[in-house]
Amino acid sequence: MLEVSWIHPYSQGMTESADAIATSLFASLREVGDPVERYQKVKELETRIDRGFKEIKAEVANELHDSRSWSEVGKLLGVTGSRAEQISRAAR
Repeated sequence: MLEVSWIHPYSQGMTESADAIATSLFASLREVGDPVERYQKVKELETRIDRGFKEIKAEVANELHDSRSWSEVGKLLGVTGSRAEQISRAAR
């Protein structure tokens, strides 16, 4: 089942809530019988998700910066302007 989730992670398109998707993902991981294999799959997914989140955050910061200063972007994101600029480069 986990392998299917990698290929088609959203069985009903993007209408599912992020919480429902996370719950389904965790349930799939818990179905992996071998504890070592389960741990390895969790670590692999953790790395992949972290990388994806950084890319999305960078995209958001750069999109906001198209019409704003880094200081303004930082205020919107709840960080300093210099941190917002760092976030924009995280995916590079």
